[in-house]
Amino acid sequence: MDAVITYVNGLDPVWRKSYETHVGVQAVTKYYRDWGTLKYLLRGIETHMPFIRNVYLVVSGESQIPEWADRENLHIVLHEDIIPRSFLPTFNSTAIELFLYRIKGLDEEFLYFNDDFFPVSDSRADDFFRDGKASIRFTRHFYSCGMYKKHVRNADCLARKALGLRHSINFVRPQHTCYPMIRSEAAELFSKVEADLLASVTSIRKSINCNGYVFEDYLYYKGKTEPARFNSKYFSLALVPIGRICSYIVSPRRSFVCINDVSLPESRFIEYRTRLHEAFEKKFPCKSRFELK
Repeated sequence: MDAVITYVNGLDPVWRKSYETHVGVQAVTKYYRDWGTLKYLLRGIETHMPFIRNVYLVVSGESQIPEWADRENLHIVLHEDIIPRSFLPTFNSTAIELFLYRIKGLDEEFLYFNDDFFPVSDSRADDFFRDGKASIRFTRHFYSCGMYKKHVRNADCLARKALGLRHSINFVRPQHTCYPMIRSEAAELFSKVEADLLASVTSIRKSINCNGYVFEDYLYYKGKTEPARFNSKYFSLALVPIGRICSYIVSPRRSFVCINDVSLPESRFIEYRTRLHEAFEKKFPCKSRFELK
């Protein structure tokens, strides 16, 4: 199977100028902040996920490609390679997620990573796919307060519509993981509700957006998932002391760790970033094949 990672470096001056030109404000939210930890995600994949064949890094343009990236081993995908030009530029991850299945050469079975999700212990291929089904746990929800929950509900509604299922006041949400996806199923869903999906695409986040959960939901309602709780540990930088997070990175008890960004003063951000780098360097001291030597 392959892995796909979406990435943005909010410090890139070319990207910032584009954002400010098209959105009209400065890009200051946590969604675009670069913690400099992408290389450790890649080191984790190489160390703990040897079954991964190719890794694709999806970025908006050439200026977003890390200077340390070895492009012979890390496959770079630009937004213009997979997203129709009429929707570019986009600064909205929910929009980008809808087009990942279009990556040229992508394996039928692939994993989609956000760049805050890190392999820290061994996992196996059958942790994600078994007998042609994706292994992922879903929970049911009713309230859709906040933009994120609206995106989740929108995804559920479109997955149901694609399969001719009745609308429900309840909706499902997949566990926050690196998401197992099946390329042909994603393409099938897109073809069934293409007009609705394209109508949901905006350059920045809005309540009408449909996030990438629509593909997992489609598999769920089609009977192509197996319930499995993902072996991961979730940390919010707002709730957990940075020292505890760093200790866990070095001595983990689960296969993956997710470190959720929050709004932080600049001084605190610099401190936390430095400490995370130190912990990850201790955990993964050797460069991966995805980095220039």
